Amino acid sequence: MQSARENSLPGAEKAVMHRKLRVFTRAALGVCLGASVIGMPKIARAQYAGHVSSYVVDVNSGAVLSQVDPDLQRYPASLTKLMTLYMAFRALRAGEITTDTTVPVSIHAATQAPSKLGLVPGTRFVVQQAILGLVTKSANDAACALGELLGGGDEVRFANMMTQQARALGMSNTTFRNASGLPDPDQVTTARDLSMLAQHLVQDFPEYYHYFSTPVFSFHGRMIPNHNPMLKTYAGADGMKTGYTDLAGHNLITSALRSNVRLVGVVLGARSNPQRNAMMASILDQGFASEGVAPMAPLHPPTVLARNTRRRGRAAGGSSAVFEVAEAPNGPRRYQPLTHAARHHTVAAANVRMATSRHVVSTKKKARHQKG
Repeated sequence: MQSARENSLPGAEKAVMHRKLRVFTRAALGVCLGASVIGMPKIARAQYAGHVSSYVVDVNSGAVLSQVDPDLQRYPASLTKLMTLYMAFRALRAGEITTDTTVPVSIHAATQAPSKLGLVPGTRFVVQQAILGLVTKSANDAACALGELLGGGDEVRFANMMTQQARALGMSNTTFRNASGLPDPDQVTTARDLSMLAQHLVQDFPEYYHYFSTPVFSFHGRMIPNHNPMLKTYAGADGMKTGYTDLAGHNLITSALRSNVRLVGVVLGARSNPQRNAMMASILDQGFASEGVAPMAPLHPPTVLARNTRRRGRAAGGSSAVFEVAEAPNGPRRYQPLTHAARHHTVAAANVRMATSRHVVSTKKKARHQKG
């Protein structure tokens, strides 16, 4: 409804007033939208599997040997656990905890999605078991429980501590929201930032770095092997970590030492584990070659067994579709019990015999779960 004053204005003046009102309205709307955008959390842009970010650095010299989209924000998935481990190693160094410190298991920790150790609420385990659960099985329940211990009982507080530590290390494009890497839209990182973290793990905590090469450890009578395939296939590899979610794709950080040259490689967003592993081997080979290190043959050729795939329904045209099972299957596993002589986490020649459950996990459940 027009006011009496507006009705009394000549036509030209009325048109001018309407134009000013429209300009003011658009400007005010722009300010409001801008404020809302500023207040919104930063969302990672390239989160689709298949768009790979990679990075290779010489740890000793700091020379960057190769990089592809190193600053594109990505979801870290289980590579998040490297910061959880960094925080644990720092607390161990400071004497705030020991490897025998007990870790209480909360309901929140016990109900984390797989991969997990199957921790029971109200029970306890020790810090060394938590560390081994992270580096081998990439256990989300163990990561959460360890984060709660270090964060004074609160995983959110611990995630804030992780982010602060990331800033202190120079990881300016990384934000953590939990201790495990389970999906959170605000939990983001980059290949360059993760390379910084991996280098610090190697250089800052040499006394704890050996955990990353643990081939298998025992937990409650179960024999739990390391998920990292590079330890078995790439000559010189002695750590670090795998990671996977549907949105993050297949991620991997590898540290390898040849002829006193140590390289750290990062691959984020591969379409599959075989692609991820092949890309890592390739960029590390190129990195060692550029540093004048002679090539080495694989320790043994990687193989894909029939049991490592699952057939899920029938594809169009009647053919059965084969889906790769990631390194930490959703389904329950039955582990061969350890003999008393082999109950030690540094057993190198253990014969691991696992039978993967044949039940089919729904696509919805798989998307919700993280597999290290």
